[in-house]
This record gives sequence, structure tokens and C-alpha cells, in this order.
Amino acid sequence: MNLIPEIEITLTSPPRCGTTHVIAVDGRAGAGKTTLAHELFLGFSGPREVTVLALDDVYAGWQSALGPSLTQTLTQLLESLAENKPFHMPLYNWQNSAFDSFSVISPCDLLVIEGVGSSQKIVREYSSATIWLDIEPAIGLQRVLERDGQEISAEMVLWQIEEEKLFAKDETRKNADFVLSAIG
Repeated sequence: MNLIPEIEITLTSPPRCGTTHVIAVDGRAGAGKTTLAHELFLGFSGPREVTVLALDDVYAGWQSALGPSLTQTLTQLLESLAENKPFHMPLYNWQNSAFDSFSVISPCDLLVIEGVGSSQKIVREYSSATIWLDIEPAIGLQRVLERDGQEISAEMVLWQIEEEKLFAKDETRKNADFVLSAIG
């Protein structure tokens, strides 16, 4: 399914976050969210100013990644953009296990937020579209370990438990505007 024409239609409606349209790309680890976000960036850049926010840069480490701090950060971001103000997004350094820099996210034509938890309830309130990428957990785990290395396998097993809790609590797939199957 080519989403560009479908999403183009949603972008003809007024934005729900100040002057910024927001699209969230969510799904299990390894589903292809980053790849899809890049395709959306390429598909909409040019006539529009497009920013992609990868939540991998925002998660507060392995243990706290999908908890209240993520929701709080996304809330602050979206509230700032709704007021057409830039937001200083704290960035997590996985090597140092700490937030040690920031990136300024300014109002733009389109903000694509990609990552596990990107389409949680607060984001849906401000988004023009949410996309769920479906993948079997075992295939997603295999993809992540091939990409990032076997040394994170213990963390990834725990991560999958936490992401399932988040998805169940938030009914992420059920609330998505678009549901796509990742190719395994």
C-alpha cells in the first residue's frame, strides 16, 4: 500500500497541532518504523518542511523508555508546537546512559514521530494520522538483533514485554488510522 496519496488527503484538513501536521508511526521493535518514516520524509519533503523525530533518541534508557517520562516529553513537545513555539527536545546518549544534549523541534508543515509509543493517546489528540506497523514479535526481535547486535538480546526480551504492556493499555493498533503488515 502506498500511503503517500492516502496521507496527502489527511493533510488537506487543518492541522491539529498549531500549524504543524503530526503523523505517528508506531509498532513493535523491528517492524520498519524508521524506514517508513524516511519514506514519508522523502514523499512529503520539497513542497513541505518535514521533520522526523526518532523516539530512539528520546527514550530514557532501557528501563524507563516507555514510561511516564516519554509521555511527559511528548506532551510538552506537542503543547509547544500547538502554540507554534519551538521545543528543546532532550536527547538520550545510549553510550553514556544519560540525556546530554538537545535538539530544537520547531513548528513545521509536517512532523513525523516514529518509534514504539509514538501514537499513544496524547499524540493521537494532536495527530493528523497514526500508522501501526504489524509484525510478529519473534520476527521483530530477529530483525533488531541482526541490526543492533546480539549483545542487547536480554534488554530486547524485556523491551518486548514493556512494549506489549503499552500497546495493550493504549490499544495502539485498534486506534491506528492505518494498519500495515511489515514484510517478514
